[in-house]
Amino acid sequence: MPETVLQLDPRDNVLVALTTLDLGATVSFGPASAPVTCMVMQTIPAKHKMALLDLKPGDLILMYGMVVGEVVEPINRGGLLTTRNVRHRAGDYTTVRQPSQIHLPDASAWRARTFMGYHRADGQVGTRNYWLVLPLVFCENRNVERMKEALEEELGYGSANNSYRRHVHRLIQQARTGGEPDAWSAIAAAKGDADRPRNAERVFPYLDGIRFITHQGGCGGNRQDSQALCGLLAGYIHHPNVAGATVLSLGCQHAQASILMDELRKRDPELRKPVLIFDQQTSGHEEALMENAIDQTFAALAEANRSVRAPAPLSALTVGLKCGGSDGFSGISANPAIGYVSDLVVGAGGATLLSEFPELHGVEQELINRCATDELAERFASLMQAYEARARAVQSGFEMNPSPGNIRDGLLTDAMKSAGAARKGGLSPIAAVLEYPEYATTPGLILQCTPGNDVESVTAQVGAGANIVLFTTGLGTPTGNPIAPVVKIATNTTLAERMSDIIDFDAGGIVSGESTIKDCAEKLLEFSIEVASGDRLTKAELHGQSDFIPWKRGVSL
Repeated sequence: MPETVLQLDPRDNVLVALTTLDLGATVSFGPASAPVTCMVMQTIPAKHKMALLDLKPGDLILMYGMVVGEVVEPINRGGLLTTRNVRHRAGDYTTVRQPSQIHLPDASAWRARTFMGYHRADGQVGTRNYWLVLPLVFCENRNVERMKEALEEELGYGSANNSYRRHVHRLIQQARTGGEPDAWSAIAAAKGDADRPRNAERVFPYLDGIRFITHQGGCGGNRQDSQALCGLLAGYIHHPNVAGATVLSLGCQHAQASILMDELRKRDPELRKPVLIFDQQTSGHEEALMENAIDQTFAALAEANRSVRAPAPLSALTVGLKCGGSDGFSGISANPAIGYVSDLVVGAGGATLLSEFPELHGVEQELINRCATDELAERFASLMQAYEARARAVQSGFEMNPSPGNIRDGLLTDAMKSAGAARKGGLSPIAAVLEYPEYATTPGLILQCTPGNDVESVTAQVGAGANIVLFTTGLGTPTGNPIAPVVKIATNTTLAERMSDIIDFDAGGIVSGESTIKDCAEKLLEFSIEVASGDRLTKAELHGQSDFIPWKRGVSL
């Protein structure tokens, strides 16, 4: 019989409901040789938590063996935890490391495995081959969009897979004729245009695409924001999935081309990647700017098209570890699964990025204990404290992180959410701690200071070099990225089936008991190797979901 409840740690005083528990039912947990039973005193929805003993105001709630909340109203044994009777509370921590014995998964079988990637001159290996077009300031967004209109369709990229465009043409044809829409070819003829066939051969078959990024920064904020933006954009240009970039500048903005180039030199002192920079105020007429930019970009695309995939070891992977639209199963199924993948990738010599600092609040001591050096522990604690202080300065705080969807599906406090979110980092020692927007250069598990916000965090992970992102979700989110594939992993099978158009992988078998974390993780890593090799596109890629939001940490001036 499938389990109905789960005690995550023997020290916990709550159970997680794996399915809805009816009033009056009796549940059992613990070892089969000596199970413990408890009567359900209130209906407990799936993913929510049930008290294991009578709790009074001031008592601490324990999950994963750590503090995740404080009782504010009495809760009877068998009762439901809610936002009325529990509030946020996290455990204290110090920067004194207390290392413990850990048993990492055996990664020996993965050290000889390869994926097919694009080998760059600086030694990095890409999972995709893109040319990047971006502005240094929001004033150039329109010109970036005009380049997109001019290049994408003619070169066989862009909206060729946009089924809604076809749908609109059908509606137009129906309105014109008063009859049923005809096939696509008839619609094109009725329009009187020369639209290319939907699957036209690309002009540059070895170039996966041209990625056009726009943003709202570069001027008007403080200088630190512009510096950080240039660092982020430099990370995208330096990224192994990018063959080169076209950069449009107005000329007078805070985010100067010279700052961008300085940031690029930090990442590659030899500047081995082509970067074409065009300044509108220097060019004079917009037409001169655009024609020059398009001419030089077209020539660069032909050179980028020379790249071909070749075998690369898994040590060339940098994997972003992300959760978004989390639920009460995230910390039980999908997050531990990608944590296991993280340990395998690290064991094979690769790098993984654990970000979302607001969602590591409450697990600081566990992470400090895993830092390889005292200096790393101090840096992590310093970044966490500075981040929280900035939040407090604007009358906010980490405790405000859980969204209405998180709460509705069982994550009542930030510490409760963090305890499950940290499972994404597996058990490996922490090899580096990055401030935003620094670039990852160290193999191993890396802590990266980013917000919990889905797009800001993924944007930052890719800016730090993640050439593939593993993204878990319990509620469903379409998040993607312009240059790195984002694999969407469902925490539960119901979600995977309901939103199969955006979900790539189902980890729900862990909850149902049909799969172990190890088996699920190994299947997910095999899946990820196919994605990294270009043999499989993610749902976000198929939908053209290319989200990009820089983290703006300062004020507007």
